[in-house]
Amino acid sequence: MVNKRWIFLGRDAEPGTVLQIANEFGIPSMLATILLNRSIADSEKIRAYLNKSIGGVHHPFELKDAKKAAGRILEAIGKSEKIVIYGDYDVDGITSTAILYQFLCSVGADVSYYIPSRSDEGYGINILALQKLKKQGASLIITVDCGITATGEVTFAKSIGLDIIITDHHTCKEDIPQACAVVNPKQPDCGYPFKDLAGVGVTFKLILATALEAGKRAKDYFDKYIDMVAVGTIADVVPLTDENRIFVANGMKNIKFTENKGLRALLFTSGISDKPINAGIISFIIAPRINAAGRIGDASTAVELLSTDSNDRAMEIALSLEEENRKRQLTEQGILKEALEMVEGNSEFLKKKVLVLAREDWHHGVIGIVASRIVERYAKPAILISTTDGNGKGSGRSIKGFNLFEALSACSDLLMKYGGHELAAGLGLKTDDIAEFDKRINAYADAVVSEEDMQPSLRLDASVNIYDLTVENAEKIKILEPFGMGNPQPVFALLNARLIAVRTISEGRHCKLTLAQNGKYVEMIGFGMGELAGRFVVGDMVDAAFCMDINSYREGKYLQLILKDVRFSLR
Repeated sequence: MVNKRWIFLGRDAEPGTVLQIANEFGIPSMLATILLNRSIADSEKIRAYLNKSIGGVHHPFELKDAKKAAGRILEAIGKSEKIVIYGDYDVDGITSTAILYQFLCSVGADVSYYIPSRSDEGYGINILALQKLKKQGASLIITVDCGITATGEVTFAKSIGLDIIITDHHTCKEDIPQACAVVNPKQPDCGYPFKDLAGVGVTFKLILATALEAGKRAKDYFDKYIDMVAVGTIADVVPLTDENRIFVANGMKNIKFTENKGLRALLFTSGISDKPINAGIISFIIAPRINAAGRIGDASTAVELLSTDSNDRAMEIALSLEEENRKRQLTEQGILKEALEMVEGNSEFLKKKVLVLAREDWHHGVIGIVASRIVERYAKPAILISTTDGNGKGSGRSIKGFNLFEALSACSDLLMKYGGHELAAGLGLKTDDIAEFDKRINAYADAVVSEEDMQPSLRLDASVNIYDLTVENAEKIKILEPFGMGNPQPVFALLNARLIAVRTISEGRHCKLTLAQNGKYVEMIGFGMGELAGRFVVGDMVDAAFCMDINSYREGKYLQLILKDVRFSLR
């Protein structure tokens, strides 16, 4: 385990302010402290945060070019033009494609969709696909979750008589494609008040804009697609603040009773149709199954799953995705083993701030997941590159404080293409340039981040007394859901507790600790922390950082404390 810096957020909260918020909103002081930790301090913001009302959704026409794009879509429908949705093969792109396809079908459009092959075509628009779609009669292409960096491809499309509407949420480069409309809140001249929508969120806004432009009631489409928007938003790990929080909170309410046959089939085949659904369930159970189609098989299958009207077909696809997901897990485990051997077998790797790992024929579909595992293990940015026939395709994940997109921009002369976010990005380059790229991106990291910046930190909302650890308090914390990036599950600290017992479970993978303080005992489970059993002994005085959760079992509710870190007590 990597030693973390503990940062206590609640120590600067004024007791008077905490008490005022607690009394005004009828919440425990512990929750009021958490709100202040997240800079949610004035009454209006607190009310919006707690209520998660759709009244906080911004008008779609505030997005630059949304009204223009809606007009072009309605024109295409009126003229019976052939529309093609050009999507992406991850969950964000798949859900974006599915909801836009369903919507356009419902308003009478002649529409189909195209998802590029992850292995053969890679991310984003490509010229060969545009030529193919033009020959098939398309006149309007609508991109979802891609296209904002495709300046050359859009110029080519115009030259062969294809109009393109871009909807995207990725970081813009200096040149914006000259499409007939570009809908992306990150455009420098877009005044939209919330910049962190997922790709599916931008697509959703285009649907609402088109509905309004056609004189329809936007609320009907909000209710129809919000469950799918929630899935795509959670899966893309965007901040669950502002609109994203509203989308996910309202989508979670609908998922248990979803009318989407594909989503219903996924809940059944994954064995969770009778369990409480939260953002974590979507992230770790539903999203990987949707993703498996694009990582191992054909992402178009997942779009069909989420847009079919046939229960039988939905169940058939959902069952096939269960198998694809198992294949994905096995492939991921093999690549992770090889990547760890590369790092552990060469001491030079651990001296670097950025881990660049390359090997021939690693599966393109899972290297991003493996990069995330490497980041979790070493607390360093990681880029995995699969090489074939002199070319490399890479996927990177980063840590807070190191902007991966900007780092790739600093090395752009070595890259054939790149794009993404602060924490996740993809790239393509020549195999011969990998060594120089490794050298350059590490030189960039040395210049912009210090060793202290690279040390992982754990942000704790408050230290608590062992008697605060109750089912009732864990239930109250749920009002702060949905949890995710930008709105993490609160982390608490139990300080100066005595270790009464320590043991491993699940063949040593996980660890269980029993702690005592002031005559009361609690148990905590550390997932993936089996090695703790060798670091501490019974009788040690420790500080434990943990999250409070509820474990529902046989109609009962039990407190579950999820260990995040543990250290020897400082006093």
